[in-house]
Amino acid sequence: MHNAVGTEISRRVSYPVSDSDIRRWALATYWPASPPKRYLSTDTNAVVAPEDFNPFAWAVVDSRQHPDAVDSDQNDPDSTEKQIGVEGPGLKFMLNGGMVATYSTAIRPGDTITSVNRLSSYTERTSRLGQMLITVLSDEWTNQHGDVVKRVDTTLLRY
Repeated sequence: MHNAVGTEISRRVSYPVSDSDIRRWALATYWPASPPKRYLSTDTNAVVAPEDFNPFAWAVVDSRQHPDAVDSDQNDPDSTEKQIGVEGPGLKFMLNGGMVATYSTAIRPGDTITSVNRLSSYTERTSRLGQMLITVLSDEWTNQHGDVVKRVDTTLLRY
């Protein structure tokens, strides 16, 4: 399994983001308050998306899974490994260990965002329930220029 660290699990490409997409997202997420002006400007060059904006919330241009992926229940503790065609550790329980989001370059109208989800790391620890496998998945978003927009690290606790 350690050889699988760094493997790409999935990839998505968004349609170009429009200023209307940004405005609608801002209006919905700030409701009933008014969103900041930078999200509503009529000057397309001045508009930026809120950090929580999701260009994949509707449809995507392209979505790919690892070529060796095997269909599995998302609640299966081995589902991460099955998504990349690797035999899992065979553990019985899985918990969400948290998420950390890091934001970089702002999303602007016209941007096309690519999301690449990878198996980032494995760590073992002894817990009161026995050996625990800590797995980190990293989802990195970049724009069409290759600039990092956002990175979300999700931690899974399995035992």
